Amino acid sequence: MMEHKHLLLAVLREDDGQDLIEYALLAGLIALASIASIKVLATKIGNAFSNVGSQLTSAT
Repeated sequence: MMEHKHLLLAVLREDDGQDLIEYALLAGLIALASIASIKVLATKIGNAFSNVGSQLTSAT
């Protein structure tokens, strides 16, 4: 466990480690934005299908 801590600290001290962390943060933000947009789209698509289903039921 201590070896992992030293490795993590070494990565954080290096410039390459900083780049890695920046890319990880960027990937995390992109993932959060994707999840949020998928949730919004899922709600809108669900509502659209419900409306179509209601119209089909009332038409028959």
